[in-house]
Amino acid sequence: MKVNTQSVNFNADKKLINFIQKRMDKLDTFYDKVIQSDIFLKVENTSNKENKIVEARVSVPGDSFIVKKQCKSFEEGADMAAASLERQLKKRKEKLRTHL
Repeated sequence: MKVNTQSVNFNADKKLINFIQKRMDKLDTFYDKVIQSDIFLKVENTSNKENKIVEARVSVPGDSFIVKKQCKSFEEGADMAAASLERQLKKRKEKLRTHL
């Protein structure tokens, strides 16, 4: 799966980008028709500790799923976003299976 990672107003290190790539590649095991995913990493300028925002958009044929998570670290946000996308992809797969 093609994963486009964009960090807004900062430079993400290779370790973070590789972590996100691996985490998103796991989504292929739940739904094999994923075309691509776009990940946007943002840092909110607040005194709140949970100022890291991870937005994920996964494109599948005929639809796309968007998840936005705010956490203390990008790794935690990517994990939560991937888990949420995992549930949505499973639900879509079940819905398609019932129509066949």
